[in-house]
Amino acid sequence: MPVRQTVEVPVRGMDCAECALRVQRAIAALPGVESVDVRLSSEKAVIRLEPARVDLQAIRGAVEGAGYTVSASGTAAGGPRSLGDFQRPILTVLGMVFGAVLLVVVAGEWLGLFRAITRRVPPTVGLAAVVLTGYPVFLKVIRATANRQVIAHTLMTVGVLAALAIGEWTTAAIVAFFMRVGDYTERFTTERARRAVKDLTLLAPQKARVERDGRECEVPLAEVRVGDVVVVRPGEKIPVDGEVIAGHATVDQAAVTGESLPAEAGPGARVFAATMARLGSLRVRATHVGPDTTFGRVVRMVEEAEAHRAEVQRAADRFSAYYLPAVGSIAALTFLIRRDPLATAAVLVVACSCSFALATPIAMLASVGAAARRGLLIKGGKYLESLARADILLIDKTGTLTLGRPQITDVLPLDGTTEDAVLALAASAERYSEHPLAEAVRTAARGRGLALHEPAQFEAVPGLGVRARVNGHTVTVGSSRMVPGVSTHPALGGLETQGKTVLCVACDGAPVGLLAVADTLREEVPAALAAVRALGIRHIEVLTGDNERTAAVVAGTLGVRYRAGLLPEEKIAVVKEFQRKGHGVVMVGDGVNDAPALAQADVGIAMGVRGSDVAMEAGHVALMREDWMLVPEVFRIARRTMAVVKMNIAFTTVFNLAGLSLAALGFLPPVFAAAAQSLPDIGILANSSRLLRQR
Repeated sequence: MPVRQTVEVPVRGMDCAECALRVQRAIAALPGVESVDVRLSSEKAVIRLEPARVDLQAIRGAVEGAGYTVSASGTAAGGPRSLGDFQRPILTVLGMVFGAVLLVVVAGEWLGLFRAITRRVPPTVGLAAVVLTGYPVFLKVIRATANRQVIAHTLMTVGVLAALAIGEWTTAAIVAFFMRVGDYTERFTTERARRAVKDLTLLAPQKARVERDGRECEVPLAEVRVGDVVVVRPGEKIPVDGEVIAGHATVDQAAVTGESLPAEAGPGARVFAATMARLGSLRVRATHVGPDTTFGRVVRMVEEAEAHRAEVQRAADRFSAYYLPAVGSIAALTFLIRRDPLATAAVLVVACSCSFALATPIAMLASVGAAARRGLLIKGGKYLESLARADILLIDKTGTLTLGRPQITDVLPLDGTTEDAVLALAASAERYSEHPLAEAVRTAARGRGLALHEPAQFEAVPGLGVRARVNGHTVTVGSSRMVPGVSTHPALGGLETQGKTVLCVACDGAPVGLLAVADTLREEVPAALAAVRALGIRHIEVLTGDNERTAAVVAGTLGVRYRAGLLPEEKIAVVKEFQRKGHGVVMVGDGVNDAPALAQADVGIAMGVRGSDVAMEAGHVALMREDWMLVPEVFRIARRTMAVVKMNIAFTTVFNLAGLSLAALGFLPPVFAAAAQSLPDIGILANSSRLLRQR
């Protein structure tokens, strides 16, 4: 079986979604490339390939053949720049200045002020003016044509050639000038959308102060290793995820959680990369470094969000593929019917396919980047679109609606066993369980000072409980379905009527006791669910593995429906049931035992995932802090984003239809057509930029 690996190649010069698509096609055509994802936001290509069949040199050649460049791997943004890096800005300035002068001259010619001057200019000088003004754009067209590709600038270049063919060199030069203006506008629009993502990456420190050989030394972040002790002084950013081993500080965690209130950190506390020690200093033992930190994973997922494209974006891409040939046909018909070269040129010039390609990704990039700064990690435009049309909200209970920090309220021994004996058996069996109820059992045992035994075997039964071998005995802790004969005990029903979760404890198959556990509902949940209802989500239902009585108490408090006693696979079945009926389903959970249901839902929202690998990967949307008010907020962001996308598409469609019609009828000269073709990009930028300022 051939060896495969994934590589990241930085690509420079991409200005729009069409650019990324051209690079993707060029790389995908190479033998040995299995898949390629070109990300406009982070200016890189992520390629899965067979290294025996394709190397970096071949990839570099494909990228350069498409008209772009591969920057040196690992080169810092502020590193030395080559002469080629300055060539484009210099040509842009010269072209803009020369084009502006020409614009004044042409305006003067229309007023009859410069007619004699323009008539005396030799054709060769006029041709040189056109080439100088539009050189970078013409070069793109030549490269695309060599690769048998038709791009938006291809039609405009044909329009320039048409103007030159009939001796209108001034018109051709002004059209070339506005081509450059449009090109710059596209780059500016894309860069504005990228800013939210780039600003996010800049939040991480680039160096760390590490203890080495008994002294502190400052090293690049890439040289920090797991286990290193990192020193953080007041006002410095923490460079790693780790555990505080000495010192106290007030830590601003806004970069990771979006939370404005700082947290106190002392020995034993967990801290995260990109957060800042406002007051006090810390010594931190690194547990995760670089891209493996919580912040690193956030950045990676924001970058990867571009790959999960919304269906509306796919539709726009498909439309763009047919749009350019359609414009060419309209131009041909215009010439055949009207025999007017200038009207034909105007049709070619006014067509703006880039605006269709930009309408969706610019808005998506802006929303995903801005949301990440606020502790909302949305993994792609696909999920924003699904959130915007969702009408069903399903919710896990423990750790999601509740704080997930339950406490033991009652210990009821059976058959003469003591409370301490029941609790010690249960805590020993639950010693290595990660479930919140297990932590409540261990906490209660520690509170009584009970000695725990090391389990020889341990088995977690999803949705039911645990089974372990303790001191030669098989100890079972879980729901009544795991312990035969206890479901009819009168004490069980009494505790469940109070809304408590009951853990049944058995030793070698015989019931020995009951543990009653109570969890606290998050105080912001009622207001958050009211806000969700106000957004049009009418059906809200709690799915829980808890018993009927406990679920009924919680659901009754919130005024929602519920289903109790569900195993993980039964939660998945509920999600599929709604999906079969055509509903858009959103599932909210803590990302632990409900991960399968989160994955099955149209959108899975994992709550409070900071620092948790499993929870962060489980959902399509990750809430970096445990705040239920973020749930209606993510619905609002999705709906606002899709409203902006629809406005962008509608504006672009109407503008292009009007422009093509006016140009074909001769009411829009090529110069005005060239000036107009950059307006959709400006409109998209202005409209999408509103998403960067969401409150």
